[in-house]
Amino acid sequence: MRCPKCTSIEDKVIDSRIARDGNSIRRRRECLECGHRFTTNEEFVRDTLVVVKRDGRQEPFLREKLIGAIRAACHKRPIDNEQITMLVEDVIDAVEARYDSQVPTQAIGEHVMQRLRKMDQVAYVRFASVYKEFRDVSEFVHEISSLAPGASGVTPKPKK
Repeated sequence: MRCPKCTSIEDKVIDSRIARDGNSIRRRRECLECGHRFTTNEEFVRDTLVVVKRDGRQEPFLREKLIGAIRAACHKRPIDNEQITMLVEDVIDAVEARYDSQVPTQAIGEHVMQRLRKMDQVAYVRFASVYKEFRDVSEFVHEISSLAPGASGVTPKPKK
């Protein structure tokens, strides 16, 4: 690793820690030339995934695109960035375990919906409405009714 201060490639690792997600390592290093200390993050390189769209088109899997879609569904919901990152990692792990390099977009969407449904039902309905291409309100109503009783966020009025 090249020192950011003197550009020497001679350094030693002082400390290594596994990051919270378990998929990367944070290393504290010291340059043997100038003594400058710096931090590096190392993560494994995944094989390139290709997403097969509904119309048969193929495009490279973009983690950022999936994160953006999930963030949009979770907008103004009590879900933080770390939860979204973990959700995305879980989805990627699941599709990599099942598919080689070509993953149908349906598989990604289904995995996201399964996890969002457990995490936040409003975010789930938002994501499902785009993923399933809802055309009218009746499709929203049907999806909400498939959730647990009271899951719509509306508390039923007590009967007299």
